[in-house]
Amino acid sequence: MVERTLELIVESLEQGETVKLSGFGVFQVREKRARMGRNPKTGEPAAINPRRVISFRASQIMKSRVHGAGA
Repeated sequence: MVERTLELIVESLEQGETVKLSGFGVFQVREKRARMGRNPKTGEPAAINPRRVISFRASQIMKSRVHGAGA
């Protein structure tokens, strides 16, 4: 059941949909534009291509539980 749930989440993200898991958080796909960066090894400028990335934002419930666990 867990594997099927994760498959559904991945399929939704592939389609660019936002996935909200109540009490846990939100997964969403963000578009990053092209930009100039640098090679950390050589320091030379390098072009970074546009890409899609997944971001996660924890819910307030999750945040409070995590912060409370360390106390």
